[in-house]
Amino acid sequence: MTKLLAALVCATVSFSASAAGNINTGKALAEKYSCATCHGKDYGSPIDPSYPKLAGQHRDYLEHALTAYKRGDKANGRNNAIMTGQVKPLSNQDIKDLAAYLHSLPTTLVTHR
Repeated sequence: MTKLLAALVCATVSFSASAAGNINTGKALAEKYSCATCHGKDYGSPIDPSYPKLAGQHRDYLEHALTAYKRGDKANGRNNAIMTGQVKPLSNQDIKDLAAYLHSLPTTLVTHR
């Protein structure tokens, strides 16, 4: 019974980490897709003030935004051709991983008032 319980705990922890996204995988994806080119080396100093700061942003916001870009969602203002092209090849898990990584970074964003 102890081995079964241990296996269930490990599976639950593994599923939870996967559901929340993998920070290391997200970092690799951010590097692979050159996100820093537009959003800055620290992901908090974009090359254009109209581009969002990504470092420390809420994970659910990032997942929503990336998913909307992937769909080319004009209703939500996410129809930028460059971003749509960047996120098209991403899976849902890739999006979760990227969001987890970017959320984990130090930020200058105001998160509490």
